[in-house]
Amino acid sequence: MKFQNRAILSLGSNQGDRLQHIQDCISYIHNHIATVVQVSGLYETPSWGFESDDFYNCAVLVHTHKTAVQLLQELLKAELDAGRVRGEGQGYSARVIDVDIIAFNNEVAALPELTLPHPRMQDRNFVLYPLRDVMPEWVHPVLKKDIDLLIEESADHSDCKLVSQLENPIKSIQFTGANYIAIEGNIGAGKTSLSGRIAEDFNAKIILERFADNPFLPKFYKEPSRYAFPLEMSFLADRHQQLSDDLSQLDLFSDFVVSDYHIFKSLIFAKVTLTEDEYRLYHKLFDIINRETPKPDLYVYLYRKTDALLEQIKKRGRTYEQDIQPEYLDKLNSGYMEYIKTQQGMNILLIDVEGKDFVNNQEDYLDILNQIQNHILSN
Repeated sequence: MKFQNRAILSLGSNQGDRLQHIQDCISYIHNHIATVVQVSGLYETPSWGFESDDFYNCAVLVHTHKTAVQLLQELLKAELDAGRVRGEGQGYSARVIDVDIIAFNNEVAALPELTLPHPRMQDRNFVLYPLRDVMPEWVHPVLKKDIDLLIEESADHSDCKLVSQLENPIKSIQFTGANYIAIEGNIGAGKTSLSGRIAEDFNAKIILERFADNPFLPKFYKEPSRYAFPLEMSFLADRHQQLSDDLSQLDLFSDFVVSDYHIFKSLIFAKVTLTEDEYRLYHKLFDIINRETPKPDLYVYLYRKTDALLEQIKKRGRTYEQDIQPEYLDKLNSGYMEYIKTQQGMNILLIDVEGKDFVNNQEDYLDILNQIQNHILSN
């Protein structure tokens, strides 16, 4: 499952403190526009198409929920804020900063404001060499040639000299010591979206709850009293099996594991949905299964008020969720809060995400990452 778009950007500067301009631009993109996950080396190349001072160039790989056009609009604004002046009909010229979208996923498009991939990228060493640093496996979606072959066949024979390494702002975030992070929250809190972003940005293995495959869920929303017990039992069995299987087969190419649920949610939901007799039986079965289920190093709970949860549920449009009542969400919120208050010896971080949009707002996303990192460092 893919959570974000992936874009390759080319940055260049040949005025003033070229290194500082490029480093500042990378930081601005990361802090305000998209997550910078890879940064190339810094290359010095002659100006292209006009006589001027040499350029510093680099490439960055970013993850974003924005479309290509939305990303372009924000990058143009970033150029403007950094002092870039674009004249009407202006061709090649000296510039404080220049940012181009070279590729966006594997899309091929010819829009009025943007062509994907960049139509002249294969003819420019100052694009090809940095691109190879950030995505050595990249293949041109039109030419069907990998980056090494594009460099070999390039008609550009100008010098492209590596002069420095650049700082990658994402490296300031470290989750060292938390090999397994569980992100929880009520229905519509955004736990899957956050888990997906973290997994893709930080090379983590992701474990997603398989709620969509549960045959009892749509039936439960229509007839809660009839289907509550089989629903909760099937969820409990599936969660235990999934966590046990996935955590016992750790991916050697991933740095840690992040899941969008913790098995204890089974007990919280069961307490709301089951009768008293059913819950007592369920609790006994849960205790047996829970003892054998791996525990997270960090449990992150995302809190939203009921009105915001209902708004998110409506927005994502799952048919079987549209009849969820506010009272049901209120009870779940209370159940989660009671659980958090009574746990001892478990590393828990509660994050109030009321009014935050960590999917579309980069500042909100980074704020949550910093809260997680600070909590890990303080424990």
